[in-house]
Amino acid sequence: MRKYSVFAVAREALRGHKGWGPHWASPEPRKQYDAIIIGGGGHGLGAAYYLAKEHGITNVAVLEKGWIGGGNTGRNTTIIRSNYLYEESMDIYEHSLKLWENLSQDLNYNVMYSPRGVMMLSHNIHDQQSFKRHINANRLYGIDNEWLTPEQAKAYCPPLDISKTARYPINGAALQRRGGTARHDAVAWGYARAASDRGVHIIQNCEVTGIRRDETGRVTGVDTNRGFIGAKKVGISAAGHSSVLMQMADVRVPLQSQPLQALVSEPLKPIFPCVVMSNSVHAYISQSDKGEFVIGAGTDQYNSYSQTGGLQIITHTLDAICELFPMFRRVKMMRQWGGIVDVTQDRSPIQGVTPVPGLYLNAGWGTGGFKATPGSANLFAHLIARGEPHRLAAGLTLERFRTGRLIDEAAAAAVAH
Repeated sequence: MRKYSVFAVAREALRGHKGWGPHWASPEPRKQYDAIIIGGGGHGLGAAYYLAKEHGITNVAVLEKGWIGGGNTGRNTTIIRSNYLYEESMDIYEHSLKLWENLSQDLNYNVMYSPRGVMMLSHNIHDQQSFKRHINANRLYGIDNEWLTPEQAKAYCPPLDISKTARYPINGAALQRRGGTARHDAVAWGYARAASDRGVHIIQNCEVTGIRRDETGRVTGVDTNRGFIGAKKVGISAAGHSSVLMQMADVRVPLQSQPLQALVSEPLKPIFPCVVMSNSVHAYISQSDKGEFVIGAGTDQYNSYSQTGGLQIITHTLDAICELFPMFRRVKMMRQWGGIVDVTQDRSPIQGVTPVPGLYLNAGWGTGGFKATPGSANLFAHLIARGEPHRLAAGLTLERFRTGRLIDEAAAAAVAH
């Protein structure tokens, strides 16, 4: 692939931009690969990229039943942060945040990472105690997080209403200044381009219909709507459909799939400088580079594969946004969408080996999948290449549901589940 640079842009401008080629190749699938990754989102594409870059495994295929970026990677609110509570979570999310900081340079693709800060509002004594516990845990672990008074929160985010008569009064906030946002589509495109450049096959419109095993139980490949594709190793990274794929290998996993909705407003001039989240009222908001307010809520209360979601969820969220930011009450909403998230009982992800030799699982990221993208992908590549979890993901295995060593991150997830 051609390297992107200011000189390349200037050169192509003189040629009418007719020299740019496709971002990534679209080859026909081979009969056999060293590894197959099911799921063409950021986690799957990133894992393929790191397999090639860091482990020298280039005979890899990423199978996507739709189009690249058409799943949860393109259906989220783009928030990035690492201010979780437990060490297992802080390890992987902080690893991810550090990769975010240099990801555009690494991929030679602008993912538009913006460390504008993530502020989490406190509305009562319980919130205050919980956030201060998170802040202390983070700072002891070397992760930035700080407590703000209501006045300091207002100074950091001027549209915020901190009046004593507000429906949701604010008694403080937790702020991670290194947190922020990135462009979700660009992340998928950047990883796809970089992986393809290293020889990885990216195969779209290729739905997996079965997982084959030999007489010993080991994976031998996958059946697809484009025929059988053999592989020595298969990694599943398909978000809400991970449990469906695992069932094809006769493995049940502790996952529930639920819609998670988001919506955007009409474009406005720059007015909102950071990301603001409210756990108590389940609403979060930021402003995109196009000027739209990006607004999210909690998951729908039922299991479903519908990407429409319930209207009452987004109306409740907009009610909360209007109370927190009264000046936005007349802003028009433009479009709404939903993604299918995979949620575990302890609200923490699963990344590890499975009972089936050669089959690896990366799932259960719930509402935190986008922020974990580079870190999760990097560690999943290590798992597939080495056959054992990276030390930063050692506590995220399936085995914890057997032993009871759970990682309860329901509060730190900052979204109603």
